Amino acid sequence: MKPNTQTGFTLYELLTVMLIVGVVLALGVPNMQSFRQNSSMTSTANDLHSAFHLARSEASRAKSNITVCASANSAAVLPTCGGELEAGWIVFEDTDGDIVVDAGEPIIKRFGPIREGIVINTPGPDDYFSYASTGLGRGNVTGTAPLGVAMLCDVRGNVTGGGGKSTARVLVVTPLGRATVLASEAQVAFHGGC
Repeated sequence: MKPNTQTGFTLYELLTVMLIVGVVLALGVPNMQSFRQNSSMTSTANDLHSAFHLARSEASRAKSNITVCASANSAAVLPTCGGELEAGWIVFEDTDGDIVVDAGEPIIKRFGPIREGIVINTPGPDDYFSYASTGLGRGNVTGTAPLGVAMLCDVRGNVTGGGGKSTARVLVVTPLGRATVLASEAQVAFHGGC
């Protein structure tokens, strides 16, 4: 006679698996949110940083004025400079050097609105930086100082995050046009903090 064998899980096995899944989710979900926030902050800082590197190299290559400016309508056919960096920014060939996108001045690159939850603070009223045909900064073009510091913050503020870096970032642009992203808590605090 053949013994009866049953296949499947016992109640104890099922409860044990559910307990293990619960513990993994309880530990993993908060870390995933922090990972997502860190990734968004790094991505936004890198996009802004790359715009300045692109503008500087294009100014030297094209032997023309190249401007990076905040643009509330960066996706428009003829975008305008102005507004906040959170709405987006553009890099364009500013042939006449007036920080205005005129017909015939090509848009080199457009950056759309940044991810929700990140704020970019700048100390001055104008959010632009213009490079001369030499690849160096043009200085004060519109009567107000060009962008020199941009503080990128989210709800966490300036605290130590993953890898010992700050959860905030600061983009510093020298008058000559060299852009650098700083990520240590002390550097962010030195430039005003969040």
